[in-house]
Amino acid sequence: MATCFTRPCLKYLLHLAQDHLEFRIPEIKALLALRAKPFNACENFKEKSPFVCLDGLSEEDVRWVMARSVCAKSAFELWGHGRTCAELQTSLSSYPSENMGPFMHKGSTYKINVYTFNKTLLFADRIKKIDALEFLPFEGSVSLKSPEHIFCLLEDYGTDPNNIPEHPDYMYFGRWIADGQRELIRSHSVKNRHFIGNTSMDAGLSFIMANHAKVHENHLVFDPFVGTGSLLVACSHFGAYVCGTDIDYNTIHGKGRSSRKNHMWRGPDENIRANLRQYGTERMYVDVMVSDASKSVWRKAALFDAIITDPPYGIRESTRRTGSHKDITKPLDVMYVESHVPVSQAYHLSDIFTDLLNFSAEHLVIGGRLVYWLPVYRPEYCDEVVPLHPCLRLISNCEQTLSSHTSRRLITMEKIKDPEELDSLAHLSDPRFSPYQGHNAFRQKYFSGLNKKSSKEDIKVDINGE
Repeated sequence: MATCFTRPCLKYLLHLAQDHLEFRIPEIKALLALRAKPFNACENFKEKSPFVCLDGLSEEDVRWVMARSVCAKSAFELWGHGRTCAELQTSLSSYPSENMGPFMHKGSTYKINVYTFNKTLLFADRIKKIDALEFLPFEGSVSLKSPEHIFCLLEDYGTDPNNIPEHPDYMYFGRWIADGQRELIRSHSVKNRHFIGNTSMDAGLSFIMANHAKVHENHLVFDPFVGTGSLLVACSHFGAYVCGTDIDYNTIHGKGRSSRKNHMWRGPDENIRANLRQYGTERMYVDVMVSDASKSVWRKAALFDAIITDPPYGIRESTRRTGSHKDITKPLDVMYVESHVPVSQAYHLSDIFTDLLNFSAEHLVIGGRLVYWLPVYRPEYCDEVVPLHPCLRLISNCEQTLSSHTSRRLITMEKIKDPEELDSLAHLSDPRFSPYQGHNAFRQKYFSGLNKKSSKEDIKVDINGE
């Protein structure tokens, strides 16, 4: 395809995927921020719409965003739009001919596609819509197999599949620029990964988290609850050096029971490094080590460009830290130091997130981002539940529903200043920085909701006599 990077800033249309609805716009904003570009949506922008029109960008900016985004399907240079065919034609007629000319001259080849959202058109209807665009001054010849330029008519039939209108709510026409990176979701699927665990992060969400964190080439990224390293895989794909820690010795060393069906034990080369080797990014692997997230082993310095993690919630993975409830503990015999497994105790969610925010404030560079998952009990959720820190600015807060009564929020924060002596205790003097409270019983509430649901289903079965 011909590329023309010297053209002026125009309007561009992004066709967004309908999965991960909450994460789409924050991802686009983060990627634009990496290029120091603002997110300028047009006046008719709607959060849940599959289309978003952006202003003030160059074609190079759009191509760069699409080379990273897993939430956007395609991008187009917008030539015209309208609610009706007449409005669309008027809009196209007013588009500057000098912008159209380079793609419609004699000797060029092109084709026109028709995309519909929330409605399937018959082939004959698609042909009619393409024929209705004959007023456009195309001078080249049609090539369906290998055109130089691809143009698209996109029609939006709303978001209600039970009430599809006869005519589209809105129409767009433009020149195709690039596709997003949806293929990464398939190529990096956990199903085909060499080393997995019970809670390995979904590939799509891993790449979304990396984009929210503005992970870039030669960044150093850290995951304090690394598990099987799904987040490291995504970050290394974008050229970042990756490292992590976890309290679970067996997970870090790839030992113990396998999470795969019909496999009893993990193989000799099932580890995080092997995962990166599988995807050709082993050179970005720094290392992982067994460590307790509540007891930092790092020197006090701004070391990381991004911290990306999925802390345990106490549902499928236990929340543990080293320590003992005993007032007096027996000193360890020197001869057993190397083989010693420390005693562990419960690590409450409020402590996990307080420690995580304090650690990030200490070890992120200025402008570096913290991206993590926060589990919440939906009936009790409000924005005040999200823990804050005086050194970190909240960038986005996106919900992923887990059940009717639970969800988790993808929290993105950015470091705005270095910590001062009392910043770690700011929650004592300022209620805005109160720690994560009221959800320490998340495990009990999670299973309580499941039990209630099961009880209702049992009652229904009894009533029906089945």
